[in-house]
Amino acid sequence: MSITIAQSASSNMASPLWSPSQEQIERSYLHDFMKVLSKQYKLDLQNYDDIWQWSVDHPAEFWSQVWDYCGVIGEKGEVILHHPDKMPGAVFFPEAKMNYAENLLRRRGADTAIIARDEQGGERMISFEDLYEQVSLWQQAFKAAGIKSGDRIAGYMPNIPETIMATLAASSLGAVWCSASPDFGVQGVLDRFGQIGPKIMICVDGYYYNGKRIDCVEKVKDIVPKIPELEHVVMVPFLGTQPNVEGHEKIVLDEVFLGGFSPDEVKFTRLGFDHPLFIMFSSGTTGVPKCIVHGQGGTLLQHMKEHKFQCDMHPGDKVFYFTTCGWMMWNWLISALASESTVMLFDGSPFYPDGDMLWQYAEKYQCTFFGTSAKYIDALKGAGLSPGNNHDLSSLRTMASTGSPLVHESFDYVYAHIKKDLHLASISGGTDIVSCFVLGNPISPVYRGEIQGAGLGMAVNVFDEQGQPTTERSGELVCTKPFPCMPVKFWDDPDNMRYQDAYFNRFDNVWCHGDWVEKTDHGGFIIHGRSDATLNPGGVRIGTAEIYRQVEQIEGIVESIAVGQDWEGDVRVILFVIIKDGYELDDNMIKDIKTRIRTGASPRHMPAKVIAVTDIPRTKSGKITELAVRDVIMGRPIKNKEALANPEALSLYKDLDVLQS
Repeated sequence: MSITIAQSASSNMASPLWSPSQEQIERSYLHDFMKVLSKQYKLDLQNYDDIWQWSVDHPAEFWSQVWDYCGVIGEKGEVILHHPDKMPGAVFFPEAKMNYAENLLRRRGADTAIIARDEQGGERMISFEDLYEQVSLWQQAFKAAGIKSGDRIAGYMPNIPETIMATLAASSLGAVWCSASPDFGVQGVLDRFGQIGPKIMICVDGYYYNGKRIDCVEKVKDIVPKIPELEHVVMVPFLGTQPNVEGHEKIVLDEVFLGGFSPDEVKFTRLGFDHPLFIMFSSGTTGVPKCIVHGQGGTLLQHMKEHKFQCDMHPGDKVFYFTTCGWMMWNWLISALASESTVMLFDGSPFYPDGDMLWQYAEKYQCTFFGTSAKYIDALKGAGLSPGNNHDLSSLRTMASTGSPLVHESFDYVYAHIKKDLHLASISGGTDIVSCFVLGNPISPVYRGEIQGAGLGMAVNVFDEQGQPTTERSGELVCTKPFPCMPVKFWDDPDNMRYQDAYFNRFDNVWCHGDWVEKTDHGGFIIHGRSDATLNPGGVRIGTAEIYRQVEQIEGIVESIAVGQDWEGDVRVILFVIIKDGYELDDNMIKDIKTRIRTGASPRHMPAKVIAVTDIPRTKSGKITELAVRDVIMGRPIKNKEALANPEALSLYKDLDVLQS
């Protein structure tokens, strides 16, 4: 089989920014997997479009082959897919028995499993053997504490090795893991953990961020009595001091909790494919967070598919993603252990003490996969940094970006200032599926501003408002066939009505994700923002990302946020901008902004008002929150400020005289 890189038939189409060499294609897992499928099913798979189409046309065969090729440890069973035409209602691998942790701990020995660094410069190296032994201690301690299959264990933790150890120990017993990062306030934690009643909470005494030492002990003491189901709280002394927990009998240090045990064989409980593994929490910016339950098998199989076939992760690769434990990318990151890759952790600010911190880390340990947010790339560009010129990034093969749309100019920046020969994979999915709908692949070209395509096995399409596929204009991102990583359920949703309402009420038997997207001539995707945050001036829906892309190219503008304001029977666009020091939002700059938007996007994108602010509210994972700003300017109450990293910023948008005319 010889794979060819598909080029557009139209001569005036843009050239790709990057194309894999034949050598790069042939070393990829995806190329090899296509050869296996071609031989097994007498196919002629020539490119990514071919295998994607086959994967969505033959879901049972495809997912069965993914299980086999990825070497999933467990019993697959004879039946692969029940009710393939029902969504929700389809059941993958109904006879399977497996365990997520057993698959992540498949490798033993002295090779490095985890590299961990904090912003203070502290580093730790943990071998696969050490990781296995530490999981054994946590598992024994959990069993001694009475943890059984189905019980919940919560982590109020930074991105450190102990978080992974406790997660895998929980999974090994069939317990359900959920986590929040330690920057969450007391109410934010209660809004999440309080709904699911964990028996054990793992926490730290504090953490570091942007050079500051932030104590968490008092927050923990405040949280514990308000979750009545908690029986034990295990505190990891991350700050290196002896935390004062006297008088709080439920709180013990990890050395005490683990102290009575010695490393032993980990006893893995083989579980059903849909047995709960993770409870993930929605952002909670419009109310109390949804508790989304993901299964052992669906999570593992989807992550292994994405890691091996879409990201080409091999044993010994060094895999980094800048994330906290409150974001689904953390769960995605740790699953790389199932591909026998080394996981690189970082906890702290990516710009402390300066913007070179993460690149020093990547260079030192020869990172092969570097994942981050689109806003981080934009911040590098804004700071005038050029990591590729200052660091040896010869080992880096893939860079992934998510969290918000990666604009065209950021693609240019990556190839000019980070690395030319680089697979730049913009990816998008979310907490709802703990993975991706659209992402990269290592055998196809990368085009400016585009996500390469839909994930294998994901029947992604774009629907217009009548529920019909459209290639002419932007529309709703949908998935028209079932996939294994659909949530098992929502917590405390016995009739599945909230689950149904979240994804399936818009279009019958079709998952509607809530992203406003367009499909490109190359088969790629451009995401223009969340559907519920799209603007609707004159009845025409437009995405906010289209505005941000234009505005944030203007010298003197740091960042922007656009919302719709109901006005005189219509909707008008209101644009807020953060101005750099030394610049002023005067009439000339406003004229420049409007001209750039009108010519670069369209006249309908032009804001009615442009207003300077000093901060933009965002979620804990760094996403800006258009809905919260829209509610503030419309005088509506904000339902859950605890979900925001900087709720104080909302006051900047309240009762503005300029919006009254």
